[in-house]
Amino acid sequence: MMRMPAEFARHERTVMCWPSRRDLYNHRLGDAKLAHATVAKTISGFEPVTMIANAADVAEAAALCGGTVDVVALPIDDSWFRDSGPTYVVDGGRREGTCWVFNGWGNKFQPYDNDAKVAAAWVSSQGDVARSVDMVLEGGSINVDGAGTLVTTEQCLLHPNRNPKLTREQISARLCSELGQERVVWLPNGLALDDDTDGHVDNVAAFCAPNVLVLQGCDDAREIDHHRCAANRVAAEKAELEIREIPVLPFTMSEGRRVVVPYLNFYVVNGGVIVPVCGHAADDDMMALISEWFPHRQIVGLDVGEILAYGGGGIHCITQQVPAT
Repeated sequence: MMRMPAEFARHERTVMCWPSRRDLYNHRLGDAKLAHATVAKTISGFEPVTMIANAADVAEAAALCGGTVDVVALPIDDSWFRDSGPTYVVDGGRREGTCWVFNGWGNKFQPYDNDAKVAAAWVSSQGDVARSVDMVLEGGSINVDGAGTLVTTEQCLLHPNRNPKLTREQISARLCSELGQERVVWLPNGLALDDDTDGHVDNVAAFCAPNVLVLQGCDDAREIDHHRCAANRVAAEKAELEIREIPVLPFTMSEGRRVVVPYLNFYVVNGGVIVPVCGHAADDDMMALISEWFPHRQIVGLDVGEILAYGGGGIHCITQQVPAT
């Protein structure tokens, strides 16, 4: 059976996209490019990395990323390959890239014509099978434990700007059939400030082992997320998942706007975990906590959280793993 592997399973490589939407980053587009290059170069110390860029940006991306990162030209609109890219399923030596409908996070960001086609274009360019799925889904809205459990949020997948004609039960059935899962665990909430994605799960929950779910908590009772994250824990416990929790949720200011930089938006690579930080007092303590759940991996904190949050995401949002077969 073809099944989506857990992120902590072995990767063949990581794929990213070069920032190109100027009206998203405005005068800070250069900072965003440096952040993407930093993430790519860091990951390349653990596994191969490919950076997709528009043809006009290939030379710049190659220069900033350096010789350890491959750069290929494909048309793109934006740099959130977690969401626009393929979700892979494998069965022994077979691998397919499932290519879901991408609608710009509920038609919020336009144009997205190229991003709607980049998953199939990338998969085909690598010689893998590209399988189209006629349902709207972004990769950042799901996470799996590799043993048949998928986690998502009601806030995102039940939002009317995604699949308004599908019921919760129909969405669950489709996720299970297409990705080889046995059950879907529905958490109620994403983060309060995550308006762009309508509450993606990769800001609030990720598996570190089969049936073991890491949750983003918020120990400041004055924050709305304190209650939202607590509700997620109740739902996860009801599903009989073993829980780990990151208790601190960092906030910072970016260009006069308050943004959130969840540690939970980390990315698991071969032998490492890449964690977004923003200079919060709890950075070292939270990375030490994460290291307890990934004892055989190097924990690397990258101070790119603020600029990526300014653009609407984090390290997990700009990366997509290609699982090893």
